Amino acid sequence: MMRVAIVDDDPIVCSSLSTILKATGTADIAWTAYDGETSVGQYEEDNPDVLLIDVQMPVMDGLAASRKIIDAHPNAKILILTTFADESYIAEALEIGTKGYLIKQDVSSVIPAVQSVMAGQVVMGAQVLRKLHVNKASQTQRHVSQAGDNGENRFSGRFANLTERERDVMQLVAEGYDNREIAAKLFLSEGTVRNRISDILAKTNVTNRTKLAVEWLACQ
Repeated sequence: MMRVAIVDDDPIVCSSLSTILKATGTADIAWTAYDGETSVGQYEEDNPDVLLIDVQMPVMDGLAASRKIIDAHPNAKILILTTFADESYIAEALEIGTKGYLIKQDVSSVIPAVQSVMAGQVVMGAQVLRKLHVNKASQTQRHVSQAGDNGENRFSGRFANLTERERDVMQLVAEGYDNREIAAKLFLSEGTVRNRISDILAKTNVTNRTKLAVEWLACQ
């Protein structure tokens, strides 16, 4: 069974998440911490499979702690779980290399998100994707309008060289579907979907699935 560590300045949140993960048989709890600085030290002593961490905490915030941990452990699987959907926080989390960003209100998504991160995927909550979509849309509206009625220029830049099938895959990635769900929707094998996503990452020179989804949403 996977081992999960939880970092949040609210002990009740740590206790509740621990109970949910253990009661559902999703994970054992490696350890908990209540501030970012403590979590950095704990991580050095005991590397969990997945680290769930809040953003705003005393002593050291979750993003600063995540940066320190990933600098020392590039393969660390860190999932941000917070009440804050600020675009600046989300952008920093992506830049650092965390494996996902969820809003606490979306509790039902925690278990599948942890499982997806453990499987090597990058995840974002639906509320986070909607937030990014709204913010990016206002910034890119003029560019989209200039594309003309046929919309051809929507796929300029990073996405210009994608095939029609790759764009189908890309749209479902941006909507938050995992590889299995994309395969079912497009009548492909999971292996083919993985290969298509790898090809898209290579063509666009984007480092991970979440950044890919954000940039795709920005051009819609």
